[in-house]
Amino acid sequence: MRDLGAGFRYLLKGQRWVARHGRSYGFGLVPGLITLVLYAAVLVALALWGEDAVTWATPFADDWSSPWAGLFRGFLTAVLFALSLLLAVVTFTAVTLLIGQPFYENLSEKVDRDVSPDGHAPESGLPLWRELWISARDSLRIVARAALWGVLLFGCGFIPVVGQTVVPVVGVFVTGFFLTEELTAVALQRRSVELRTRLALLRSRKTLVWGFGAPLAAAFLVPFVAVFLMPGAVAGATLMARDLLDEETREDGEKGDQAATTLPRPPSGSPSPGR
Repeated sequence: MRDLGAGFRYLLKGQRWVARHGRSYGFGLVPGLITLVLYAAVLVALALWGEDAVTWATPFADDWSSPWAGLFRGFLTAVLFALSLLLAVVTFTAVTLLIGQPFYENLSEKVDRDVSPDGHAPESGLPLWRELWISARDSLRIVARAALWGVLLFGCGFIPVVGQTVVPVVGVFVTGFFLTEELTAVALQRRSVELRTRLALLRSRKTLVWGFGAPLAAAFLVPFVAVFLMPGAVAGATLMARDLLDEETREDGEKGDQAATTLPRPPSGSPSPGR
């Protein structure tokens, strides 16, 4: 429970950081707005022409008697839209981070410099095209994992009672875990921490990750909220990444001669970052 609260505090600290750095916040909004417009266009298209697409894909139902063909195609249209909406929520962060890679790299570096006792921000040393390739490759792997969970949870949603109570809660925590992976990847990739090691780090501190990611996942269900929280989420994830790697952090980025404080250490046996 202690880590659960710590994870939520990182989310709040990230929002406070961007509130104090208005210019970084403004630039951080651009990728989210672009992604929101793209996703909204796709969902509107599905709402308008989804039924036509389902009708085209199910010619075998043309000869069914009424009302079975309509009910069957209506059900498939609803499933198509629901799965698309779920996929949009799960992939929103990945696509936004990919579109906004330069923006969020810059924001994350500023957070690192602000809170590091020596004012240093780790750098990957890789060219931009290489960073974009690694980010896209890892994002696809995470989206594939999240999609499998999404299909499983969607199927479980038809179980009476459990599907309407337990499954939505589990879905928020699962989505929160993958959101946190995507967000912490901005800072961890600059430290040359590979995907497998990142996942191991997050699994070793699940309650910390859930405390950060679950509230964010719930908020991201509202697209406009996701756009405005995204810059602060990247900032908070950078702070949490420093915790996961046991790096010294100046609390709230305060300057001066104040002694640096060390955030809680991961449990013994936690994996160390690797290339």
